Amino acid sequence: MAISSVSPGQVQELNFYSSDTALTTAFMHAKEMALSYRGDPKDPVGPWYEAALPSRNAFCMRDVSHQSLPAAMLGLGIENKNIFRHFVTNISASKDWCSYWEMNREGLPAPEDYRNDTAFWYNLNANSDLIYASWKLYLWTGDSSFITDPVFTDFRRRSLHDFIDRWILQPDSLLSRPAYPNAPIPFNIRDHFHRCRGLPSYSEGVPDLKMGADLVAALFRGMQTAAEMEALMGNSDLAKQYSAKASAYRDNLQQQWWDDQASLFHTHITNKHIFGKGEGETFLLWFDALTDTLKTRRTLEHLAAGKWNVENLSYLPAIFYRYGYNSEAYALMLQLANPATPRREYPEVSYGVIDGLVQGMMGAEADARHNRLSTVYRGSNDHNAVLEHLPVLSTRITIRHGKNQSTLENKGDRDITWRVAFNGRHRYIMVSGKKIKAQTQLGKLGNIISFTDLQVPAGKELAASIKQ
Repeated sequence: MAISSVSPGQVQELNFYSSDTALTTAFMHAKEMALSYRGDPKDPVGPWYEAALPSRNAFCMRDVSHQSLPAAMLGLGIENKNIFRHFVTNISASKDWCSYWEMNREGLPAPEDYRNDTAFWYNLNANSDLIYASWKLYLWTGDSSFITDPVFTDFRRRSLHDFIDRWILQPDSLLSRPAYPNAPIPFNIRDHFHRCRGLPSYSEGVPDLKMGADLVAALFRGMQTAAEMEALMGNSDLAKQYSAKASAYRDNLQQQWWDDQASLFHTHITNKHIFGKGEGETFLLWFDALTDTLKTRRTLEHLAAGKWNVENLSYLPAIFYRYGYNSEAYALMLQLANPATPRREYPEVSYGVIDGLVQGMMGAEADARHNRLSTVYRGSNDHNAVLEHLPVLSTRITIRHGKNQSTLENKGDRDITWRVAFNGRHRYIMVSGKKIKAQTQLGKLGNIISFTDLQVPAGKELAASIKQ
């Protein structure tokens, strides 16, 4: 299924405008940089975009899992499908059910991270992260092949069974597993292709690492995502099995990793059984693994106050907006888009700004299961904002937000459902001069959101507002 039903000659690029000129400038800088990483589709690897350390001409699993949704927003749907297929088809028993961590424009495993099937770099979070990213791409685009194509289902099955067993990642083994499962023989600890063949975290600078809290969160999300996929396909028994496994990982995270004294999560444990803190908290929120509101708030506050590497920072605008930390998200988005920001050329940065604007500030989230696009404005009521030509759910839409009002224009030829939402409790939402009784739901931290569902036919526009 195509990302958009609009013919190539009619497709217009994603655009954003705001009466806040700083935001408009930030979008322009981010979009220009993000699209500059689009690869040549004639390269041996096929259509691709850069998602790794700059100048490697490559894409790695963690970066792709993060960049793929904003890539879809920017019209890089063909690139996404090709990149994902390269990863899911290269999972193998000889690599202990890992794929290639990083691939280059030649269609080969990047030599910076791969020598042979017994000696390579690999972060164990990657399989679950890619499963989660595949699900999000399905929800956004409506392209079910991301979850039903045999190569994707095989990758998911191998990752949630064989991979877990081979790397000893069962919930009751996380704190007792051996230091280097599946180590090459002979093993050379000074060879990082031996030592890092199966890093149990995305945090790569921790010596003598046994397990990272971010990997526990990733395993939870991989299982929970599989449960949602199986439920969609009518496999209720299998969905319940995956959901139960997901709960076991989440319980491990909440019970074993919280430090009461510091009121923070530990982020790793060493092979000497010493807990520590560092990078990694970001992924507890990225994988939506936390349920306790107080612990979630403490994690957000710690992230907002800390100094982190640019890779971690690139995740935070969208995360902060979702949790209601709007001023922090706004400031960070402008910082990341600023050409003077150190390491701004890292590809994730520009894609993170796009995601922060679209899903974060404009509140656009899609759910192909219900053919529904939800919006809620999280920007300043002192400014309006317009997002044009957004490819989603096989159509293209334009969203306009202002003080207490939102508009959605369906520019494609496919009807969609619009869940228009406003922060706070409101009895009615006005649509075309008519009062519609609002429903309510809870946001991430228990805040009240009022909404109603509207049908927006192809080629039509609807406006909604509230009275304060």
